[in-house]
Amino acid sequence: MNSYKKSIFTLFAAMLMLSACNDDKKTDDNNKPVVVKGLYSFGPEVKSFTNCEDSREYWVIDSAKTLELAYSDLGFEKPYTPVYIEVESHFVKSDTTAVNGDYDSTMVVTKLLKISKQIPDGPCSQ
Repeated sequence: MNSYKKSIFTLFAAMLMLSACNDDKKTDDNNKPVVVKGLYSFGPEVKSFTNCEDSREYWVIDSAKTLELAYSDLGFEKPYTPVYIEVESHFVKSDTTAVNGDYDSTMVVTKLLKISKQIPDGPCSQ
């Protein structure tokens, strides 16, 4: 009977370790950078991105510190003029107590790949 208890305990411990490893992988996938394409608007109060593929809207955090500068360099007279961007980013849950709580998620930009005043034909131009 004693060996039966040891076997059950060992099986339980192995299952626990496997499930712990599986949870870590899900966390890593959320932080894995992905390339997204869409429309970015920037101004004094709002930094937003609309994904061309699914029309979801995200609050933007520019961790690379290049997106806002590149937007400003385009020389718009008025804020919030949308531009087409392609960026590497990952997504985090928005803080519901802050301004970004109204958005689907927060997109953290890690690398600017492309920015253009020209909005390409297709889903982004609608």
